[in-house]
Amino acid sequence: MHTLEPHYKWRMYYVASEDEKSPFFGKVYSEFEFSTKIYNYYIHPQWDDFGSETLFAKVLFVNYLDNYCIIELIGEWNDCLYNDVMLLKQGLIDRMQEEGISKFILICENVLNFHASDDCYYEEWYEDVNDEAGWICFTGLNDHVLEEMTEYGIQHYVNFGIEYNINWRPQKPGIVYEMLRSRIED
Repeated sequence: MHTLEPHYKWRMYYVASEDEKSPFFGKVYSEFEFSTKIYNYYIHPQWDDFGSETLFAKVLFVNYLDNYCIIELIGEWNDCLYNDVMLLKQGLIDRMQEEGISKFILICENVLNFHASDDCYYEEWYEDVNDEAGWICFTGLNDHVLEEMTEYGIQHYVNFGIEYNINWRPQKPGIVYEMLRSRIED
């Protein structure tokens, strides 16, 4: 897992540690010191910690004019044991909403497992963004993660599924946003 680094090709457009509105403003990263683990596996030092033991994030892009962000995730999303959705919401999402972000794109191709609990925080997140004409979209979900999320009704609050799994890597951030926005809003 230590070789899975966050998508870096958009650094010419946005760097969270250089954005004064970012929860990760001023953070200094190491390229060589691997100190963070998910279970017994080191992860790349570029991933950001928002309080979860098993799930980490990287804010890849934020557009404050159109009120959206793109966040990449890695690890195990475990609501059952660690209430990761609560930690994600309180440690990252709420702070971004305070800066006007209401549309959230979460890239989940490196989310290796999902363990559900209840849907209260998904519902709260949905209500928060819905008040601002916003939305939440997960893209790149692995089939078994998609099935588990569907089984627990997360789709009532979050846009995800095969139609939202797009080829995002070769695109610019604005194109990714438009591709998903058109599927959600049209």
